[in-house]
Amino acid sequence: MARGTVLIADDDAAIRTVLNQALARAGYSPRATGNAATLWRWASEGQGDVIITDVVMPDENAFDLIPRIKKARPDLPIIVMSAQNTLMTAITAAERGAFEYLPKPFDIAEVVSIVGRALAEPGRRRERSPEAEGDELPIIGRSPAMQEIYRVLARLTQTDLTVMIAGESGTGKELVARVLHDHGRRKHGPFVALNMAAIPRELIESELFGHEKGSFTGAQMRKEGRFEQAEGGTLFLDEIGDMPLEAQTRLLRVLQEGEYTTVGGRTPIRTNVRIIAATHRDLRNQIQQGLFREDLYYRLNVVPLRLPPLRERLEDIGDLTRHFLRQAARDGLGERTITPAAIDCLKRHAWPGNVRELENVIRRLVALYTQDTLTPELVESELAEATAAPRSDDGAGEPTALSEMVERYLGQHFATFGRDLPPPGLYRRLIRQVELPLITAALAATRGNQIKAAELLGLNRNTLREKIQTLNIQVFKGPNSA
Repeated sequence: MARGTVLIADDDAAIRTVLNQALARAGYSPRATGNAATLWRWASEGQGDVIITDVVMPDENAFDLIPRIKKARPDLPIIVMSAQNTLMTAITAAERGAFEYLPKPFDIAEVVSIVGRALAEPGRRRERSPEAEGDELPIIGRSPAMQEIYRVLARLTQTDLTVMIAGESGTGKELVARVLHDHGRRKHGPFVALNMAAIPRELIESELFGHEKGSFTGAQMRKEGRFEQAEGGTLFLDEIGDMPLEAQTRLLRVLQEGEYTTVGGRTPIRTNVRIIAATHRDLRNQIQQGLFREDLYYRLNVVPLRLPPLRERLEDIGDLTRHFLRQAARDGLGERTITPAAIDCLKRHAWPGNVRELENVIRRLVALYTQDTLTPELVESELAEATAAPRSDDGAGEPTALSEMVERYLGQHFATFGRDLPPPGLYRRLIRQVELPLITAALAATRGNQIKAAELLGLNRNTLREKIQTLNIQVFKGPNSA
């Protein structure tokens, strides 16, 4: 006895044949057509237990047909296939009420598995009222790694689940958070972002929860926090690994109880926000070091989402590059094209700064060179200069001068003591030698402004002050020092 009838709609005869054979072998009863009209007739007559349909067909787009099918048969699962493997395709499929989205080419075993799930979970998704989407794609890429991200995002936009986005700097964590908000249930509410690494340690609780007038020195009026600003919408907590422990405790209480109090306040305030967190750090390692609360980690890590670095999706570099060229043209930097050989040059680069680094390279090429076409020679020249320049964003690259200093230091001790190691405490001694000139130079560059120096160094302001005292650094007292 057949396990269920599967209606297949695709204008590609080869795909219809492959699906027919695979589903029949799996014990299903498949029926196939090459047009949307026949699919609609079968579905409206009550035939079929599950549908597999391509998006683009000769007579009608499936995204126009699906709402009619869902209205007539709300519990009929619909699996959408498409060769237009973009984020918007996946999201539109979810918004139209599709059970699942499959990019082409697909794995036939996965199709059979999804059909089984669809028959076991009929009506899992309901139709939403779709709104017109812009042509501009928020995330670019057709690689297998990005296709999986699209499928996960399409599912998550239908929920209010807390999401933890992990990924290296420059992979687009805030962009993904915006997609979850803009295409989700809370898209008509505010989207509020807070970068933990950019806020002085002593101000984070005030930034998150707000404060009352007179609650601390300088609090001359009541200030609303990010939770209050994000009410009914989404709060994106970027670089959550940099949140101090005392603020972590208060955030955990909010997630557990759904309410908070302002700094200096006594009346609990109910909150209704979706939390999306992001980090480039290994939070499990942070937990082991006592820097991050394990209970907060599990509260935030309801749905983990890892963004692949650019080196794991090199096939997307062509699409990304052409996207950035179009952006540059819209910004008035002029129309440019790029040769396939130049794209190949870009694919051979390591991209430690990920998509953000690629965007910067493309904008520099457009701004600095007048040629209408970007050639391999131009690309190689720009990448060579970028590789030679010292990196300051994430510490990527080999610190040659520092390596030479360490080797010289060890070599002196080896010369003195044979092959014996130097006295214990090498790490602390070398770190002091590096920190002292580095912090002194940062303070000099900012004319003694400790807030700007901390931002330049990527340190918390309190941490910088402690190091200034420990290293006995004399701070220049300029007009903007703090």
